[in-house]
Amino acid sequence: MSNTISIWALIVSADPVVKFVMLMLLITSIASWSIIFKRIKLLRQTREEYKAFEQQFWSGGDIAKLYHKPAKGIKEQGVQAIFQAGYKAYNRLREVPKMPVASIIEEVQRALRVALAREADRLENKLSLLATIGSVSPYVGLFGTVWGIMHSFIALGSVEQATLSMVAPGISEALIATAMGLFVAIPASIAYNCFVADAEELLNEDDNFADEFVGILARQLHGGKATDLGDE
Repeated sequence: MSNTISIWALIVSADPVVKFVMLMLLITSIASWSIIFKRIKLLRQTREEYKAFEQQFWSGGDIAKLYHKPAKGIKEQGVQAIFQAGYKAYNRLREVPKMPVASIIEEVQRALRVALAREADRLENKLSLLATIGSVSPYVGLFGTVWGIMHSFIALGSVEQATLSMVAPGISEALIATAMGLFVAIPASIAYNCFVADAEELLNEDDNFADEFVGILARQLHGGKATDLGDE
């Protein structure tokens, strides 16, 4: 006769507090994976849109048309939103009589910084939650384990002679909580580090674009070639 106990049987027979810990970890795991898949989709889409916009921006065509008619198939977010914010400020201020060029450039840069900050918020949204899940989950699982083991030893207080077969199930079910905590924490921590690196890379690209865009506007305002921005 086999004395093997399944993991599911251990979970079902676990102490109520340990069960609650396991349930919380399960819910946290679902939330974590939901964030991970959404972040993957967002970053992939942002990269594709950046490449498509960059290709149209540097294609040599009339860049002013990108402001009045945004690039086809690209949402007004990411680098598109940054461009729109900068060009909107430029378009508005260059019509102001006797407006110093330095003041126009300064206002454009301010508009670009605001757009960059919004893009940073978009790319880093919910990453702090993912970091929290990665750092806290092991301790939640450990709490369930400590509680389960403590409950098992308390139950042995009324027994004259304790055996391994009496202690093993309680300790095993408690250790499942630790395993679940690690199962939740490891993917969340890895994903967080990867997403932070990807977000920083994209933000650096946006920042470089903003600097290049300001340079084009500055040349235009100082009497550069009209082809830099295209004629409206």
